[in-house]
Amino acid sequence: MTARPDVDRTAGEEGDQPDPRRWHALGVTLVAGFMSLLDVSIVSVALPTLQRDLGASPAAVQWVVSGYALTFALMLVPAGRLGDALGRRRMFLIGMAAFVLFSAAAGAAPSVGLLITARLAQGLAAGVLAPQNSGLIQQLFRGGERGRAFGAFGAVVGISTAVGPVLGGLLLQVADWRWIFWVNVPIGVVAFVLAWRLLPRSGSGRRGGIDGGGVLLLGAGSLALLLPLVQAESGGLTRLWWLFPAGALVLAAFVAWEWWEVRRGRDPVFDPRLVTRTRGYGLGAALGTVYFVGFSGIWLVFALFFQTGLGLTPLESGLAVTPFALGSAVAAVVAGRLVERVGRLLTVLGLLGVLAGLGATVAVLLLVPQDAVPWAVAPALLVGGLGGGFVISPNITMTLRDIPVRMAGAAGGGLQTAQRFGATIGTAALPGLFYVVLAATGQDYPLAAAAGLGVALVGIAGALALAVVDLRRTRREAAAEREADDHDDRHWHAVHH
Repeated sequence: MTARPDVDRTAGEEGDQPDPRRWHALGVTLVAGFMSLLDVSIVSVALPTLQRDLGASPAAVQWVVSGYALTFALMLVPAGRLGDALGRRRMFLIGMAAFVLFSAAAGAAPSVGLLITARLAQGLAAGVLAPQNSGLIQQLFRGGERGRAFGAFGAVVGISTAVGPVLGGLLLQVADWRWIFWVNVPIGVVAFVLAWRLLPRSGSGRRGGIDGGGVLLLGAGSLALLLPLVQAESGGLTRLWWLFPAGALVLAAFVAWEWWEVRRGRDPVFDPRLVTRTRGYGLGAALGTVYFVGFSGIWLVFALFFQTGLGLTPLESGLAVTPFALGSAVAAVVAGRLVERVGRLLTVLGLLGVLAGLGATVAVLLLVPQDAVPWAVAPALLVGGLGGGFVISPNITMTLRDIPVRMAGAAGGGLQTAQRFGATIGTAALPGLFYVVLAATGQDYPLAAAAGLGVALVGIAGALALAVVDLRRTRREAAAEREADDHDDRHWHAVHH
């Protein structure tokens, strides 16, 4: 397939010589990515302790988690565009400094109001950091190396989500809850110093205007769609339902505005041609959204089942789901080496593995005595994790591989925003159904957990359907390219013989 001018061209935009320090630079950015994503899940296990120590209501303390996730999601696309325009190194350093500062403020907060304020600011800083990771990978790596780099990035995404409850439980065992935030400070300081030395100063940005109208419309529309979801546990879906149609209208206006910016020859905050003209981007973003509905929500269901249903400690609950994290980490690294050869088939096989693993987990919950579940569920979670590792990093690689480097930050921010939308839906829907079934069945915890995981299976099956569609598309395109090459060969021989 011929690349489209000005949209799909990647090779040579940042120079043909690879940066000799690129793998060290990747390590620094992955540490930052791990920290920012870990903070989505690590705080969940500390909510009961936070509520007791700060004398907060359940609705208020829930904002410690949901507020961070909300501002994180809102910042991704604008920060990605700023990285493209002003330099990814500059934006990375700004985001890291702010993340360290507000992590320290969260740990020192004397009241739940100040803690929520610090977490909102910390989420904004994390949203500045995250799109620079994918943008820097696009900038620093080519060919097979890019697949391996995204494999490492995918491993970080999977592991950080899965091990958050384990690390949170460990910290609560040995220290005060404040260290859940303070642990970011020394790691962040070291990462800042290394980033200052290792991240490339040149070729990481180009001056251009900032699309203020697009930023405002995207922020308002995203906020309207996300706010009822992050407030779902306190009745947000019923009180704020009207924000869904309002948000959809605002986002429709955002799309119209961005096309207008393109027609005027300006730089939009998110170029709509990434979806309409770049091979695989729109479908890959949709796949990531649907997959994260299931992938992100299962951790809260497991935490509720293991801690409230079986009476396990936060640490024991986190350890029970560790097989998924380990399988995901190993598979993601392997997938990064295979994705250039295997392509979208790798995602299809991975999603089948996740479906098999979570399906077996549902069977264990319903058929095995409750006191044996934490051990009996380990093999099923390991299979699911191995499948999951073949999903996230290959999908990131294939979604972003035809993106021009000059637009890599905005494109990576858009993909991660789609994933955050899916994660927000999942973390509202799966626990919500868990509580509904629990109340309807008279505290049948295994059935409630199985129902929540059933929703996850539906989301993952939807992602599988999208992956199959994309696999068929890529095979058709490959066949058409081979046919065109054969035609050119026949024409050459006819002319010369």
